[in-house]
Amino acid sequence: MAPQSLDQFVNDRVVLDTAGPIIYIGQLVSHGPEGYWLMDADMHDRNEGHSTKEQYIDEACRLEREGTRRTTRRKVFVERSAVISVSAVHDIVCEDRTIGEDSGDAALGGG
Repeated sequence: MAPQSLDQFVNDRVVLDTAGPIIYIGQLVSHGPEGYWLMDADMHDRNEGHSTKEQYIDEACRLEREGTRRTTRRKVFVERSAVISVSAVHDIVCEDRTIGEDSGDAALGGG
């Protein structure tokens, strides 16, 4: 990914997916050739939990929609070589809609 294209994500909450079992969700504050700096981030290691990456991201979407979020790191650096994709949290589709859409009176079932 060209560095210029990542500028659109600066100050947004993003998901950094890795080829391994770890995902990062946090506010992208800067990026460079070496990697990405996230603030108020959550790091999830699939090996330490029972949910898949997609299940975990879906739960994170629900928390964002409710105005809460998991935070396990105030600031974290993620090496560029570890990341296979970058997505803005508001672009993630969960519960058959994107998080940025107005949920109005939509109730989330079960947990």
